[in-house]
Amino acid sequence: MRILLSNDDGYFAPGLEHLAAALAPHADITVVAPERDRSGASNSLTLDRPLSVRRAPNGFLFVNGTPTDCVHLAVTGLLNDLPDMVMSGINLGANMGDDTIYSGTVAAATEGYLLGVPSVALSLASKTAAHFETAAAVAVELLERHKRQPAGAWLLNVNIPDIARDRVQGYRITRLGRRHKAEDVVRMQSPRGETVYWVGAAGPAADAGEGTDFHAVENKFISVTPLQIDLTNREQMAGVDAWLQ
Repeated sequence: MRILLSNDDGYFAPGLEHLAAALAPHADITVVAPERDRSGASNSLTLDRPLSVRRAPNGFLFVNGTPTDCVHLAVTGLLNDLPDMVMSGINLGANMGDDTIYSGTVAAATEGYLLGVPSVALSLASKTAAHFETAAAVAVELLERHKRQPAGAWLLNVNIPDIARDRVQGYRITRLGRRHKAEDVVRMQSPRGETVYWVGAAGPAADAGEGTDFHAVENKFISVTPLQIDLTNREQMAGVDAWLQ
């Protein structure tokens, strides 16, 4: 079993190190990750310049590009053999609800999925990172399930509560919740007197009821959301067609 690992926090991120260490005894691991933190990069590809690939002292490969670049390069020519699975993470912080649109962690997994490889995005739903080992254990469990019963090319978004593994209540299949709109931008003055802006924090959960990823993690369950790429709003097709006539 060959697994390609990537992330959006950078090749030096502790979540990636935990993931690689946990999976190495169970599969042939290759890490191709961004050279720096690319959180929020979404599914962007670098098309305006060439990309370089270097090897870190720990053997990880890193790319001066986005998470999507990393997986795209690896699957389409960098690796001698295609991976059997792509795992992205372990992200420091949740990727639930609307977060998935912006997430580089989810984007790396999405690129694997688009290239025909079963892919999983793994996120630790906390900013304190007290239990990376729990998320790493979940990654191993998912790998073992895939070995026992291989699936087609699916894309899973997995969020793990930041608690000890023996306190986790189990797995739940969920749908994406929704957040309120983001907070206003933060306006500041730079040392040179220029006005600069920080993007505001994500809003609180608006749709976090039972069945959502927010609800599962809040209740100490591992949230597993199957994702799809088709953005077509079929319910609005007839209405838009009538509007165009």
